[in-house]
Amino acid sequence: MGLSEIAAGIEVTAEQREHGVAATDATDTLISELLAPFDEQLPCSASSAAALFEAYLGGTSIGRAAAVAAVPETTAAKTLYLLGEPIDPLTPTASRVLDDWLAGELSRTEAKRLTGLGESEFALAAYIATHDPIEDAESALAEAASVGMDADPLSDARSDLGDLI
Repeated sequence: MGLSEIAAGIEVTAEQREHGVAATDATDTLISELLAPFDEQLPCSASSAAALFEAYLGGTSIGRAAAVAAVPETTAAKTLYLLGEPIDPLTPTASRVLDDWLAGELSRTEAKRLTGLGESEFALAAYIATHDPIEDAESALAEAASVGMDADPLSDARSDLGDLI
């Protein structure tokens, strides 16, 4: 049996759906516009913070994201922390040591030695321990960065519990 004979025996019983490239854009607002109200609270401009945030969420390291945004690496880490990213150079033990230093129970030299951190890491850890993330900025960015299930181009391909029954 040849290929043409096999093809002649195949009957089309349903139409095939047109498949194309899935494209979703749930963000109508630029990230720099979302961060503009927080410009005074950020260690860099809202436009630099937006470039930093986009690069970091794209999978680059903090150092590379800092270079993209043209800000120092420590400023980048502080900004990402304020925007809700879990940036913290401390282990749990080092965190307790830093808390003791902030409470005045240890000298800075002793706390730095006990944590094992360099100068910039220690400064970043102290900044994180004494500042809270900007909740409104964190919420705005989380909303902009998330894609709802109804806008998910793969939602039809996933099965749910009803498909199993």
